[in-house]
Amino acid sequence: MTQTHGQPLRTCIGCRRTAAQSELLRLVADPTDALRVIVDPRRRLPGRGAWLHPDQVCLKQAVKRRAFHRAFRSPVDARSVDDYFGTSVPAPVGTDTDLPEVHVESGSEI
Repeated sequence: MTQTHGQPLRTCIGCRRTAAQSELLRLVADPTDALRVIVDPRRRLPGRGAWLHPDQVCLKQAVKRRAFHRAFRSPVDARSVDDYFGTSVPAPVGTDTDLPEVHVESGSEI
């Protein structure tokens, strides 16, 4: 990636637009559970990272495009990212999970 005004550029895994690193959230595989993705607000955790605009639209696009799977090179659980945004992210297709999909603040029970 190149730099703009001294800021490194990164690509959002949701919308695929480049932006200054300071405008994006860094996501990493949890050091204690590599199948779980967590938000790294201080950008200090070790490991492979991915970048996402702090916007629910980009989060939904990333889920729809299976961008978490590609960015981390394996199926991952992105529910902690979902919790960060306060929205609902369905489990990736093909994962075995007994947990139901939760719709935060939707007012409906599924």
